[in-house]
Amino acid sequence: MEVSTAMWTAAVVGAAVIYWFVWVMGAAEVKGKRAVNLKMGSITRDKVQDKYKQYWSFFRRPKEDIAAASDGDKVPAFVDTFYNLVTDIYEWGWGQSFHFSPSLPGRSHREATRLHEERAADLIAAHAGQRVLDVGCGVGGPMRAIAAHSGAHVVGITINEYQVARARAHNRKAGLHDRCEVVCGNFLEMPFADASFDGAYSIEATCHAPRLEDVYREVFRVLKPGALYVSYEWVTTALYREDDARHVETIRGIEAGDALPGLRAQHEVAAVARRVGFEVVEELDLALLPAGSWWTRLKMGRIAYWRNHLLVSALTALRVAPKGVVEVHEMLYETARHLCDGGETGIFTPMHMILCRKPLVTPN
Repeated sequence: MEVSTAMWTAAVVGAAVIYWFVWVMGAAEVKGKRAVNLKMGSITRDKVQDKYKQYWSFFRRPKEDIAAASDGDKVPAFVDTFYNLVTDIYEWGWGQSFHFSPSLPGRSHREATRLHEERAADLIAAHAGQRVLDVGCGVGGPMRAIAAHSGAHVVGITINEYQVARARAHNRKAGLHDRCEVVCGNFLEMPFADASFDGAYSIEATCHAPRLEDVYREVFRVLKPGALYVSYEWVTTALYREDDARHVETIRGIEAGDALPGLRAQHEVAAVARRVGFEVVEELDLALLPAGSWWTRLKMGRIAYWRNHLLVSALTALRVAPKGVVEVHEMLYETARHLCDGGETGIFTPMHMILCRKPLVTPN
């Protein structure tokens, strides 16, 4: 009897553990992804590992080689591959907003994220009756927060077709599909008419552009005269030293693990904005004190890491998840380590805010 009871107890505990691992753990939001639903975007199961290897070999190349390849379609194509590989994992562990935010005392990460997004809406004075552009919208977390907060009609653009489908599904579930529109396209060549938006924002998205000037010029083109544009940029700070091996390793790790052709320096951003015709209204690193540490969400203990590693490994072995998921998870864990180093040393910030205005009268 005691043996039987012990066996039943073990079975119940085992079932509970499996249930917790597979169905409970990792659903970062009620409408987010669960571990059992991990896919690799539009990449077929048999191609995931090959696509990961191609991506990793491309972004592990020296910056100069990546820059030389960026004149063609290679960088946008590999950014598209990156988001096919990571979108479901991001949703699983992070939620629907693929960006950082300063931590706030007494506020959850989710609340801090929403307030960070609403700040972008307030900076461009978005309001009902306006048409606002989300430059690099991902699966639309910021879009929905900004539409709900401001009442504006938000149009998002992302290069990744899988993200378009995810964003539209989330918009419908949130009851915001009438105010949130998603377009598949390259923000370097946007399919929108000149002067067709009342405002625009980008939240940690333009870092994927081979040349910041190219995306800023496109945003300038589609904005109406007098309209505002705010961007939260990934940049190296004045503390970064190219002759410090640790600094270089950290920044290269961030670039390779996040599909970045090369991080810009903080002091370069305003000059780029002015070069394409913008007036710079305000510029501020939102990560500076008194803001709380943005990288705290990335801090993962060894137990949590091995728990997630075992889960994705088990799902891959059971063929629930495709081959290659383990490698992508490992890449993101390593990237998180580099991001934490960048934040703790102060050599990197993902939220250098620049607020720009398109002049009412532009020079000929």
